[in-house]
Amino acid sequence: MIERYTLSKMGNVWSEKHKMDIMLKIEILACEAMTKLGMIPKPAMEKIRKKAKFDIDEVKRIEEKTKHDVVAFIVNVGENLGPESRYLHMGLTSSDLLDTSLSVQCLEASDILIADVKKLLNVLKEKIKKYKDTVCVARTHGVHAEPMTFGLKLAVWYDEMRRNLERLEQARENIRVGKLSGAVGTFANIDPFVEEYVCEKLNLKPSNIANQIIQRDHHCFFLMVLALIGSSLNKFATEIRLLQKTEVLEVEEPFFKGQIGSSAMPHKRNPIVCERVCGMSRILRGNVQVAFEDMTLWHERDISHSSAERMILPDSTIILNYILTKFTSVLEGLLVYPKNMIVSLTKTRGLIHSQRVLLELMKKGLTRDEAYEIIQHCAMQVWQETSDFKDVLYRDRKVRKHLTTNEIDACFDIKYYIRHRDKIFKKVGL
Repeated sequence: MIERYTLSKMGNVWSEKHKMDIMLKIEILACEAMTKLGMIPKPAMEKIRKKAKFDIDEVKRIEEKTKHDVVAFIVNVGENLGPESRYLHMGLTSSDLLDTSLSVQCLEASDILIADVKKLLNVLKEKIKKYKDTVCVARTHGVHAEPMTFGLKLAVWYDEMRRNLERLEQARENIRVGKLSGAVGTFANIDPFVEEYVCEKLNLKPSNIANQIIQRDHHCFFLMVLALIGSSLNKFATEIRLLQKTEVLEVEEPFFKGQIGSSAMPHKRNPIVCERVCGMSRILRGNVQVAFEDMTLWHERDISHSSAERMILPDSTIILNYILTKFTSVLEGLLVYPKNMIVSLTKTRGLIHSQRVLLELMKKGLTRDEAYEIIQHCAMQVWQETSDFKDVLYRDRKVRKHLTTNEIDACFDIKYYIRHRDKIFKKVGL
């Protein structure tokens, strides 16, 4: 399940080795910038470029003594450089290295998630075209309302995911920030050119202003967007779960040969993937609360945010990558039952057409209150009896005073409800 995804492409973004690879790249780029400023001799730079490397196991061994991960990393890299190690990390502080590498990791994670969202949008588009004219009943408060199409239901999801894509791209840009301005962000011991040079090479923007860290509103916004996308998936998955209930069964998650629904009941086919999506989306929302707390630090910085971020950022991106992938797979193999949708349309024995009849009476000159009272009275008879709504209307004297049989029959035409679907799809870009 999710643990396998820690070994995936997204998991690799957050691996210890990859993080140190980025840190090493930043250190080398900083040395290059200082070489351009004449602070490091070119022969020394060549040696740094050729020999700078690290060993994860050795870094961890050194950290046991130093109790400081960045110092352990710098010491280990320096062991491979000899005298040139004095140029390493010159004028920098730990957060310059950690925050800038974290931004690179968030960018890489964003690119994976953007691709995931685009794939989901493509699958949705295919399903919308397929079910554009598949009529089903809409529900409000869980109660049958009026007819719509299954394609329109999916189009609502499509439009929401397009907005999510825009938000994710905005969050990616918002977190595309690097910082190499020294201990409290004043550039006291490092030239601003170094920050500009390194950020340009990493496709980052230099932070407008920082103290010892990049301000955590960047990261909070990033996690808010991830949670928002997760909440959209929660919403979509909940709809599938509701439509898969036995007494509804209008759609169903794909169920594969050999799959087991219940250890006790062999007949069970449960919406387990959608339930998983709903459950894991809660973690995303919970992580945002931690991100809000991380924004407030003592003075120019403490490290109360650091330990939490090492959990919530990898976890949130891995979780969203996972549930986007799983939900896309559900949609690709979604079982849709149009015949059951037709059955659902008839369950209220025509009551879903009540507004249409109401409006026809109003066209005949009745006030809304007068028409509403008449139609509600007829509708309540259907709820209490076994009669069809149309038959009740035929018998009602107040209705027949204004509407002919043909006019009543016309109110039950399904095509009336979906006649504007093409205009709606066009507005959504379909």
